Amino acid sequence: MNSWGGPELATLFLHFVSLSLMSIGGAITTVPEMHRFLVSEQLWLSEGQFSDAVALAQAAPGPNVLFVAVLGWTVGMNATGAWAPGTPAWALAGTTVLTAMLGMVLPSATLTFFAARWGQRNRERPTVRAFKLAMAPIVVALLVATGWILAGSQGDWNSHPGAYAVTAASALLVWHGRIHLLWILGAGALAGVMGWV
Repeated sequence: MNSWGGPELATLFLHFVSLSLMSIGGAITTVPEMHRFLVSEQLWLSEGQFSDAVALAQAAPGPNVLFVAVLGWTVGMNATGAWAPGTPAWALAGTTVLTAMLGMVLPSATLTFFAARWGQRNRERPTVRAFKLAMAPIVVALLVATGWILAGSQGDWNSHPGAYAVTAASALLVWHGRIHLLWILGAGALAGVMGWV
């Protein structure tokens, strides 16, 4: 990956533009496709780097979309070869961050702006109300796919039998429970530290 340049940046940008327009429910719903593109197809990230980047960005305060910047940074640092120190590595990593973020944010923000204005003007139309109701199951399905990819990227499900239980229990508690999400995250972290998953 040392020969990184314009064609690779254009490929990254155009792919993230297409993902941006598919990001119904937020950027996090595009994680399965990002994983396929960055890890399986382009081989720009390893399984561990991908899941670590998403987890790190999700744990940090700030907008949900920050994981795209962390993925871009990691792609850029990998492209320079073994995380070499120095200005060229940082410059390429900064460029890939900007490329990924612009590709992900600009199209969806523009579309959202105009669609929200149109939807507000036409909110009483039955078709607009039906469209909004139909989006809920699509968002839920995309989030389930995201969780499946992230849980599976930590290795074979059979090597971590507790992962099934923790994943199912967390999903049920978030869906039907009255427990604050931070308690669920803390319980998952404790299970990981104890080596149960």
